[in-house]
This record gives sequence, C-alpha cells and structure tokens, in this order.
Amino acid sequence: MALPSNYPEQQGLYDPANEHDACGVAMVATLNKVATHEIVEKALTALRNLEHRGASGAEPDSGDGAGILIRVPDAFYRAVTDFKLPAEGHYATGIAFVAQGAEVRSEIAKIAAEEGLAVLGWRDLPINAKSLGKTAV
Repeated sequence: MALPSNYPEQQGLYDPANEHDACGVAMVATLNKVATHEIVEKALTALRNLEHRGASGAEPDSGDGAGILIRVPDAFYRAVTDFKLPAEGHYATGIAFVAQGAEVRSEIAKIAAEEGLAVLGWRDLPINAKSLGKTAV
C-alpha cells in the first residue's frame, strides 16, 4: 500500500504503515491542565459519534469496550494493584484486550524496554460475562 508522502517517518512506536488500523478515534484535551466539565461533554459527544466503537456493533448488546478516560485514576490504581507505583503523574497506563490464555506479557515488556520504558506490573480486570451480547462471547 502506498502511503501519503506527508506521513512522518517511522520512529519509536510510530509506524506510518499502521495508519489504517483505527476505524475511528477521537481525542479531546486541554493545554492549560484545567479540568472542566466541558472537556468531558465533548469527549462523550465524540464517543456517541463513534457508535460502533463505544456503543454497539451490528448486534446492540456488544461494543468493543471503548470509552473515555478522564485522567489516570491514581488513587484507584493504588487500591487495586499489588505492585509499587511511582509518584502520581510519573507513570502511564495501558489497557489491552488479550485472548484468554495468550501469553503476551514478555513480548510487551521486551518492546517497552526497546523504547526505554519499564512495565511496572499487570492487573487482570474483573469480567462480568452475564452482560455480554451473543457476538462478544
């Protein structure tokens, strides 16, 4: 596939060949670091406009789990993790949907190390399968 010439060169975690991966994303941010309800309202509007991402797919009881993250919930993470976290604002977080039984932690840790990052720990999320639609099971 030929890529447009205005894409940045491959660097770090960015690869222009992956520009086709997302069917739709939105980001709402502030540059002044002031939290406002307006930002949340805009994020919820963006999520509703990406109905198949945050709401439902072809079957109305199954979405892909997309939502909004307002900020890294530091106090929550400290309450539910069993590993040490750096000071608030000095770490990042990620969420991955991984097939049951797939062992990807070592590969993710390897990629993080290649980028000069360290994986601090993992948390298996609780699942309530009763609320899943038929295509999500």
